[in-house]
Amino acid sequence: MAIDFEIPADAKLVRERVQAWVQDECHPAEQRLLAGEDQTTVVSELRAKARAKGLWCPFIPTDYGGMGLGPLANALVQMELGESYLAALSMNSQGPDDATMLTLLEHGSDYQKERYLKPLLNGEMRVCYSMTEKAAGADATGMQTRAERQEDGSYLLNGDKWFSSAASHADIAVVMAMTDPTAPRHKRYSTFIVDIPSDGFCIKRDIPTMALQSPLDAMLRHAHSEIEISNVKVPSENILGGEGNGFSMGQHRLAYGRLRHGMHNVAIAQRALDMTTERVIGRSTFGKLLADRQAVQFMLAECASKLYVARLMILHIAYKAEKGLDLRHENSIAKVYLASMVHSVVDIAIQLHGALGYSQDTPLARWYTQVRAQRLVDGPDEVHTWMTGRNVIKAFKDNGTTRAACGGDLL
Repeated sequence: MAIDFEIPADAKLVRERVQAWVQDECHPAEQRLLAGEDQTTVVSELRAKARAKGLWCPFIPTDYGGMGLGPLANALVQMELGESYLAALSMNSQGPDDATMLTLLEHGSDYQKERYLKPLLNGEMRVCYSMTEKAAGADATGMQTRAERQEDGSYLLNGDKWFSSAASHADIAVVMAMTDPTAPRHKRYSTFIVDIPSDGFCIKRDIPTMALQSPLDAMLRHAHSEIEISNVKVPSENILGGEGNGFSMGQHRLAYGRLRHGMHNVAIAQRALDMTTERVIGRSTFGKLLADRQAVQFMLAECASKLYVARLMILHIAYKAEKGLDLRHENSIAKVYLASMVHSVVDIAIQLHGALGYSQDTPLARWYTQVRAQRLVDGPDEVHTWMTGRNVIKAFKDNGTTRAACGGDLL
């Protein structure tokens, strides 16, 4: 039997609908913002229109008001949404809200689903995820923020958080803190839902980064915050998923975030390659079109090859997710590759645009500085590469071959 790469008709249809939505509605809405229209009005109108068209929360079950898409269809959708600033936000599929919705859906109590998940799904609230700390970095088990249980069953949280994305415009924060320093390393942490504002929860600043900011970044407040947590009282009903389960839930949550970043990276790289190809077929130097030069064709071929591998990776992981198979190993490989891929493609696009690419008259320079973060967020490349190497060694020890660590379990 042949391997079938035919996209199911329903998944193909939803991809086409979303593709049209991004081109016909999201890009024009961006221009409205740049022309000076009120951000709240434009975004509210766009989201209302998306919801009316049934383009809302792609990955959320229909019983909760979402589109109920499986992993494959959602992957196809996300690879379209990455093209626009507003696309994911328009469909209530933006990070970090998306992964938190999934966590609440799977682990939240009835109270938490009513109090927090429901307004998140309705687009009435935004959320930030506060796990990262300066002292811990890539080692999440090194977190120092503490949560001490009080006599009335509540918890007092104390600590400092770093690079909490979207905190400056969030209504709630999902905070990971140590509840039992004597427990096994991965059972020391619990996750708490904190209302913003709360006494003692202080957003000290939005951290300046190397990423170039466009007017749309400023309007949509794409920022990462430094937070001081001082005696923040959290009721017992706001502990998410039970005491000691914060680390495992966090890793599950980050797994989706890694894939979503990668899917959006494909969209950015595809748009960069399209822009570049249009540029080289219309520009001549020394009496010859750039497109006719073999060196330029090789550079375009490199981009195309990387995008091809990237899409196959995502489709393979989506397939494993559809089948309920373990995809942690492939997720780590793809996370590293997709981050490198988008940076490489945008770099080549800048080179072939020349001074125009280096300027801020195209989105290329902004993308170049922004996608650099992909090699750091949700676990730096080196940690995922280290894990992949360990899996290669384990596969050989277990089976006498490394096939299982190289896609050979299915192919």
